[in-house]
Amino acid sequence: MDLKILSLATDKTTDKLQEFLQTLKADDLASLLQNQAVKGRAVGTFLRAILKGSPCSEEDGALRRYKIYSCCIQLVESGDLQQDVASEIVGSLMLEAHHFPGPLLVDLANDFVGAIREDRLVNGKSLELLPIILTALATKKEVLACGKGDLNGEECKRQLIDTLCSVRWDQRYVTQLTSMFKDVRLTPEEMNLVVAKVLTMFSKLNLQEIPPLVYQLLVLSSKGSRRSVLDGIIAFFRELGKQHSREQNSDELSELIAAPADEFHHVEGTIILHIVFAIKLDCELGRELLKHLKAGQQGDPSKCLCPFSIALLLSLTRIQRFEDQVFDLLKTSVVKSFKDLQLLQGSKFLQTLVPQRTCVSTMILEVVKNSVHSWDHVTQGLIEFGFILMDSYGPKKILDGKAVEIGSSLSKMTNQHVCKLGANILLETFKIHEMIRQEILEQVLNRVVTRTSSPISHFLDLFSDIIMYAPLVLQSCSKVTETFDYLSFLPLQTVQGLLKAVQPLLKISMSMRDSLILVLRKAMFASQLDARKAAVAGFLLLLKNFKVLGSLPSSQCTQSIGVTQVHVDVHSRYSAVANETFCLEIIDSLKRCLGQQADIRLMLYEGFYDVLRRNSQLASSIMQTLFSQLKQFYEPEPDLLPPLKLGACVLTQGSQIFLQEPLDHLLSCIQHCLAWYKSRVVPLQQGEGEEEEEELYHELDDMLESITVRMIKSELEDFELDKSADFSQSTNVGIKNNICVCLIMGVCEVLMEYNFSISNFSKSKFEEILSLFTCYKKFSDILSEKAGKGKAKMASKASDSLLSMKFVSDLLTALFRDSIQSHEESLSILRSSSEFMHYAVNVALQKVQQLMRTGHVSGPDGQNPDKIFQNLCDITRVLLWRYTSIPTSVEESGKREKGKSISLLCLEGLQKTFSAVQQFYQPKVQQFFRSLDVMGTEEEEEAGVTVTQRASFQIRQFQRSLLNLLSSEEEDFNSKEALLLISVLSTLSKLLEPTSPQFVQMLSWTSKICKEYSREDASFCKSLMNLFFSLHVLYKSPVTLLRDLSQDIHGQLGDIDQDVEIEKTDHFAVVNLRTAAPTVCLIVLGQAEKVLEEVDWLITKIKGSVNQETLSDEMTPDASSQAVPPNLVIEKAIVMQLGTLVTFFHELVQTALPSGSCVDALLKDLSKIYSTLTAFVKYYLQVCQSPRGIPNTVEKLVKLSGSHLTPVCYSFISYVQNKSSNNPKCSEKEKAAVSTTMAKVLRETKPIPNLVFAIEQYEKFLIQLSKKSKVNLMQHMKLSTSRDFKIKGNVLDMVLREDGEDENEEGTASAHTQQDKEPAKKRRKKCLS
Repeated sequence: MDLKILSLATDKTTDKLQEFLQTLKADDLASLLQNQAVKGRAVGTFLRAILKGSPCSEEDGALRRYKIYSCCIQLVESGDLQQDVASEIVGSLMLEAHHFPGPLLVDLANDFVGAIREDRLVNGKSLELLPIILTALATKKEVLACGKGDLNGEECKRQLIDTLCSVRWDQRYVTQLTSMFKDVRLTPEEMNLVVAKVLTMFSKLNLQEIPPLVYQLLVLSSKGSRRSVLDGIIAFFRELGKQHSREQNSDELSELIAAPADEFHHVEGTIILHIVFAIKLDCELGRELLKHLKAGQQGDPSKCLCPFSIALLLSLTRIQRFEDQVFDLLKTSVVKSFKDLQLLQGSKFLQTLVPQRTCVSTMILEVVKNSVHSWDHVTQGLIEFGFILMDSYGPKKILDGKAVEIGSSLSKMTNQHVCKLGANILLETFKIHEMIRQEILEQVLNRVVTRTSSPISHFLDLFSDIIMYAPLVLQSCSKVTETFDYLSFLPLQTVQGLLKAVQPLLKISMSMRDSLILVLRKAMFASQLDARKAAVAGFLLLLKNFKVLGSLPSSQCTQSIGVTQVHVDVHSRYSAVANETFCLEIIDSLKRCLGQQADIRLMLYEGFYDVLRRNSQLASSIMQTLFSQLKQFYEPEPDLLPPLKLGACVLTQGSQIFLQEPLDHLLSCIQHCLAWYKSRVVPLQQGEGEEEEEELYHELDDMLESITVRMIKSELEDFELDKSADFSQSTNVGIKNNICVCLIMGVCEVLMEYNFSISNFSKSKFEEILSLFTCYKKFSDILSEKAGKGKAKMASKASDSLLSMKFVSDLLTALFRDSIQSHEESLSILRSSSEFMHYAVNVALQKVQQLMRTGHVSGPDGQNPDKIFQNLCDITRVLLWRYTSIPTSVEESGKREKGKSISLLCLEGLQKTFSAVQQFYQPKVQQFFRSLDVMGTEEEEEAGVTVTQRASFQIRQFQRSLLNLLSSEEEDFNSKEALLLISVLSTLSKLLEPTSPQFVQMLSWTSKICKEYSREDASFCKSLMNLFFSLHVLYKSPVTLLRDLSQDIHGQLGDIDQDVEIEKTDHFAVVNLRTAAPTVCLIVLGQAEKVLEEVDWLITKIKGSVNQETLSDEMTPDASSQAVPPNLVIEKAIVMQLGTLVTFFHELVQTALPSGSCVDALLKDLSKIYSTLTAFVKYYLQVCQSPRGIPNTVEKLVKLSGSHLTPVCYSFISYVQNKSSNNPKCSEKEKAAVSTTMAKVLRETKPIPNLVFAIEQYEKFLIQLSKKSKVNLMQHMKLSTSRDFKIKGNVLDMVLREDGEDENEEGTASAHTQQDKEPAKKRRKKCLS
């Protein structure tokens, strides 16, 4: 039978074939076809023969064809056929499908929908036929019965797709169904339906089934709905990622979520590769991705950015055309995230409205962590991004050898955070990926070597962290060794940072150490001074870090190498003898430097003490070196005055004078080394010390004793200096004298410290100390009297005292706190000199200032943070006791002295120490406060007293002091002390927890001071108000405060209409006629601007969230529209803020403000509030179509702005423009000055035109909103006609004429006759210049 059908099919006509097929039953034909297919015998030919004999032009043929199609589909789905046979059948059916009549196509399509609905598909092979059927159906123009109605082919196709997307899809065929749609021509609506259906299927699939589905979906997205596809994929993985991070805490985990994390991240990586590949083929997809993520920045970034989307963006950087755009987007996101975080932290108002989201930086670091799962396509982007952040946001400028940030404090903090994030990205990537370690290291070192003119401390910190993580890995790194070759050409600061960073490597790698030594030896003989400095710095560092066996253990290590990976005992690897020989060789090399420039000698003297402390076995060699150096400048004759050869310390080269030997620093080094030797070595020797060493130390002691006695005896003439000597900076003699005086003062300081250290509270020694101070003071007075114009220069040079911080701490403790009876008599000698007491406190101030300026102090242990902290605690404790025990008022009433009183100096010191502790020792604040509490007990510590409680205790002491000060008479009010007290209170209040009762107490106390105490001191008022606002913003929004203050200012200064009498309010006594303007006025305007910035930020946020909702509504149109709008609370808060600010400005614009900064700031802020109001109106233009319409509160706000602000704004504009000519009380000169000021304001900033424009923009958008919302918002707005803000030439000419002393009347008249012509412009230019 099958052969007959095949033979009949070869005839030219199909009549016989049709007749034969009609004789067969459908079931027989089907079984025949099934047998042929199962046997695989030329089934394609047989099928084509049957189809040839079943033409669609005849009803029987069409029905037979339909049944054959149904039979074949079942055959293909049965799974009994071989793969190639099934493909041949499907291919044959596809070729003939378009011949079907419309109704049968509908039936066939419905069969497929039914099979999918009822899960009758076995392998889904037949689905390849469905797109052909749907495409053929769409071409049918006739009306077909489809579903419940009669539709044309295209409409039928739409309904079928709709039905297909509404039925349940078995998860086995989701990918095939998605793939099937790519061959169907879809309208945008149909495309959205399909995409939405596929995205809902994600959650029903196993994790491993998602990548192929995503691939098919991306192929499908080339037809449209690209953004929906990308958003759906990102949203799915964002939620999945969150669930994975929470899976530890969740008990009910689906099979999908229970997948192990590494499998999940591998799937993420595969999908990212699929998306990037799709973007390479379809650039529009990439553009849509960037558009989608950029749009998400305006609302809640965490809805768009997540670890998955960030990893996707970083992978996208491999496509060149998107690289810059992606990095810009990520940079913007990171900066915005940090700025938002800072804004939230600084405002309680915002914290209550906006929940704190996950920071973008956390997500990026999570991407770094996840990249361990074979995300090679992400790591390169991570490295580039890390370096981009460090390059773009690192410190920008070097000032006096220190990196300085430029810009506001907010942007400085943001830049530091962003730069730190870049470093963290690189460090964490370095830890995870071994393959790219070399690249990261090379890029870091390249920047260290090449960027000599810009700060690179952040790169050095990163380099140090990398080495601390993996010293054993890097010990043989050639790149580090290559970098040593550039040491001679690098700035000294960079060299020191670099060598400090490589210390762990030098400890474990002998070859690296040898390479460094070679480079340093070459540099020692270089012609450049900086190269020789680098060599000295390097050698000193080596001496500190290579311990000779037998040296005393040092508990004061400044650069301890806490590297857990290094399990190498240095002494077992390198013998102690080798180490000692190595160190002695270096000291021999350094001895040569004692004949070089003063800067190099200075480095040696400052470094030797640290070397000695770390390597006590080198003491003999170092002390011998210093002794030999001192002998060159010491006069051995006991009666010879002065005892030092100062002339030999100064070098004359041609016409220039230089300091050759920093003798004071040499003596300082010897003194500190001696003191250390006596305290640490002598007690342990037990009489076994070498005689030579003992003799050397005794000789040094004798020399210092002799120098002390002879310095006290020496007169000015002995030094060839007297009050008539030349000290000018313009002559050689003057420069030499200045250098000599500085050396003498330094020597006196060193000798004071030396004698105190050996005194054991001996009366004679304290008398010597006082005599040395008298000598020091004598020369100090000469300098201050004679230096003249060079005073500032010399003062800065002599500002760093040679006294060590430890000595200053001990001296202050002895002077102010020592109450031991046996010390009383000797200490009374020092205490009798108020000048010496002043000096001691002043030096303490200098040390703290130096710490804040440079991060360290001069002298021994000046680089050791722990020692500095201990000294800071001791100094603060003494100063605090002295200030609280003897108040300034008591001290000053006793005797009036020139300069600041000791109590005031103590207070200044306290202000600086509190700031320094917060700046450098934030983690140790608790310990710092404990050290101040002299009466503190262990029980108290165990009770767990918080930092807030300790800070509050200190605050109360200073509050009492300020209250006592304010209770005094106005003429006795000490403004300097009050300012310092406010500064101390500001610093301490930062340590209070804003939610604590102590913080509320501090705020209410400050409020009380502002309300009850009136002082006419503008600077005191400014600092007090700044403290008040800084506290208030952390408690609640300051808008009501601003309104009350504006009423007080209005009452004090009067109204712009002189006929109106203002009822004075007295909310705050601190506002009086002297302080109201410009002090308080500028402060409240600044605060109002900050509030407006916060409101602007909120408006931007809710606008963005509306855009995000609109987008999600478009993708999921069935979402409930009845939900409560999430922005309602924020909208109400914005209305409250703006409403109160309108009343605030209502008061200020009616105030008779003085010309200048107040008027300028007010005009700018008025423009700002109108811009904010306009932005708010624009927001309602977006949302007014929603069922809730325009809220009543917004209508009230518009009414308030129309009645209370706009009219008075125009009155204020007229007042500003006419002020200079309408002030009869002013003298002629005052009038001219006022008019010049006003002209300058009008010319430079054009605030009035800007304000008028802002008002008009506001009204313009109000009109639009009125039309759109059908609410008449303009009924409250009165359009003003006073818009003339031109500069009137004739008015300015009149002012000039009145002011001119010898103005030619004819010239002026001729100028007036040409007023309507071009010269008017020239005249204006002249009078405004």
